This record gives sequence, C-alpha cells and structure tokens, in this order.
Amino acid sequence: MSAPPLSGVVVGSGVGAYVRLLRYPPARHPFLAALVARLPIAMAPLGILLLVQHERGAYSTAGFVTGAFALGSAVGMPLWGRLMDRYGQIPVLLPTALGSSALLAALAGATVWGASTGLLLLAALLAGITFPPMSPAMRAAWRVILPDANARRVAFALDATSVELIFVGGPLLLSVLLGLTVPVVPLLITAALMATGAVAYCRTEAARRSRPHPAAPAPPTPAGHPRIRSIDRWRASVVGATGVGVMLFVILMLSVGFGQLDTSMAATAGQLLGGTENVGLLFAAIAGGSTVGGLVYGSRAWAVTERRAIPTLLGLFAVLLAVMALLTRLPDPSLWAVFGLLAITGATIAPTLILQQSLLDRLAPSHRLNEAQALLSAATTTGGAAGTALAGLLIDYQGLSWSFGGAAAGVGLAAGIAALSQRRWQGADEPTESSVADSD
Repeated sequence: MSAPPLSGVVVGSGVGAYVRLLRYPPARHPFLAALVARLPIAMAPLGILLLVQHERGAYSTAGFVTGAFALGSAVGMPLWGRLMDRYGQIPVLLPTALGSSALLAALAGATVWGASTGLLLLAALLAGITFPPMSPAMRAAWRVILPDANARRVAFALDATSVELIFVGGPLLLSVLLGLTVPVVPLLITAALMATGAVAYCRTEAARRSRPHPAAPAPPTPAGHPRIRSIDRWRASVVGATGVGVMLFVILMLSVGFGQLDTSMAATAGQLLGGTENVGLLFAAIAGGSTVGGLVYGSRAWAVTERRAIPTLLGLFAVLLAVMALLTRLPDPSLWAVFGLLAITGATIAPTLILQQSLLDRLAPSHRLNEAQALLSAATTTGGAAGTALAGLLIDYQGLSWSFGGAAAGVGLAAGIAALSQRRWQGADEPTESSVADSD
C-alpha cells in the first residue's frame, strides 16, 4: 500500500514560488540529495570518455566504452523503474547506486592498470545497467511530497531546470578536477557523488513514503480467449496505458534531435571558436536560455493545456533549429547571431520538458509511475545516443548544416506526432481518478 501524501505546502506563483518550495523541508531535502546523486548523469559519460582516451590514446576506444555505459543505462532504467513500483524506491536505489559507483571505480582502476578493452566494455556496461534511477525516483516522489497539482507544476519546472544546470555544472566540475588532478580522480569523485547523494536521498521522508501503489483490479477476461489475454499482458506495462506509449515516442524523437544538436554544437565550436574544447560556451548559451525559459514557465499557471502546448513548443523548437541550419551555411556566420539564436532556442527546451513530465504524470497510472518516468529517461538516453551517431555521419559526409537540419527534422517529427495525439491525451486535461485519490 502507498503511504498517505505529506501535508504539502502552498507555493503560489511567480519567482517566489521556487523560494517557498525550497523552504519546505520535505521538498528541499530530497531535491538537494537527488541533485548531488544526478551530477553523474553528466559527469560519468564525459569522465569515462576522457580517462579512456587519455590512457589508451584513441577516441574510438573511448567512444565504444562510453557507448557501452549509455547502452547499459538505457536497458537498466525501465527495469529499475518497474521494480520501484513493486517494492518501493529505497530497496532499488540503494543497491543500484552503491553497485554502479563501485563499478565506475573499478572501471577507473582497470583503465589505469591496463586491463583489456573487453574488460573495460564489460565494466562500463554493468555500471550503466546498475545506474540508479534517481531522476525517475525524484519525479515520482513529487506526487508524494506535493498533493497540490499547481505545486507539482512548480516542482517539475524546478526539476527540469536543475537538470539543465547539471549538464552545465557537471562538465564544468569535471573540467576543474581535471585541471587540478590526474584524469582518474574525476571519475572516482563522480562515483562518490553518486553513492553519497543516493544514500542521502534514501534517508528522506519522500523516499520512505514512496511505496508501491496497489494495482487496479484487472477486468474480467472470458475464459479461453487468447487475444484478450495477450492484451491484458500488454496492459500490465505502463506503455499500454492510454497515451503513454505515444508520449514516450514523442520523447524519443525529441531526444534524437537533442543528440544531433549536441554533436552539432561541438562541431560548431570547432569551426567558429577555434576548437571543440570551447563547446562549453555554446552549451552555456543554450542552457542559459533553457534555464530562464523553465523558470518563467514554472512561475505561473497557463491557460493552455499541456497536451496542446507541447506540439506548439516543439514546432517552435524545430523552426529555430532550421534557422540555425541556414545560419551555419553562411561562409562567415556572426558569433553574436549564433549565441543569440542558441539562447532563444534554449528558451523552448525546459518548458517542453516540464510539459512532458507533467503530462506523463497525469497519463500514467499511480502503480506504474516510477516505470513511466524510468522509460522517459531510457527514451531520452536511447534517442540521444542515436542522434549523436546520426549527427556524426551527417557532419562527416554532408556538413554541419545538415546535422542541424537533422535535429530540426527529429524535433519536427515529434511535434507532428504530438499534434496528431491530442485525442489520446485528452483524458489528461482533468485530474485522473488515481491522481485525486493520491491527493486525499
């Protein structure tokens, strides 16, 4: 049985809503602990890449090892999410966080001590599979912490914005550590942050109260009807819930665009800023725009429904990426134009992520919420990896503008699917029966 929700807090609207939310200890403590535990999301892949490249002298080997970690994470995340729905968060988060941190430390040691590439691939794959589902856990915990839907909207905005900051602050912290220490140390510190943050999160009231929800009783099935039995098995997964599968496919296509965008920005830094090591400046521009967009969106209630706002924002995002593709075709594009366009483009990102998380929160049944959020993370990881690989091919064989164009096409496809899925998502316009029950 699920524990009753906490009493909650009235956060209101405006920028002060974030302050009031963070002043509420049941929200502040798990959020800060999860923030620490999620730094490895950005630090671990980059730390693995840089360490293996430094020790083996080959980006190809480093890329394969990093890819094994990403593949493992995409495979393991939905499994851990489903187990959290069945057994609660703490029995899943503690062993996965401690196991993944130990495997990351083992990977660091094996790299330095000259282990075979096969062993490095295995260690990275296992570290990815056991990577703790902190983001799904935190997103699901907001329902326990904040019974009020408006307060959860502010929380989702804060959460999405913090993820943007993680993808800026994580690599920045890694860069500082690389400047002060040898390359193996940043990966070891990454492992320590994962374990420390997860343990701190598991000590919070939100983690203890995020217990399994009872599943809704299955409808009666006529005996000997194989097709209905097959449908029932499909519906046992959250993907079978109305609108959830389509939502996850939209997220997958969007993430393919994100992967192409990230690689395109690295190539842009190489062409316009004198080297890929300066890509942080471009990421700062787009993440800064995203942070502002997320905070502004989350600071107030909007008249438009989430399901209708998603295709609109995705369409705007795709158009801006297409403009970026045209800009990079110019012989000597203005750096100010590039930075400005990236900042404006970023302003659409965090609001879109907030809307998707909130809509998924409404669409998913309570007893499958952790699984739904874990599948969101897996779709993001898988799509990003596919987009990265596709962008590399486009840049090498067609040029940078084609890579930005590919990103625009991926996001545009996501917008089209979202626009065609309005009827499937219509039930999320009003609180579902399970959501009302959670709030009682």
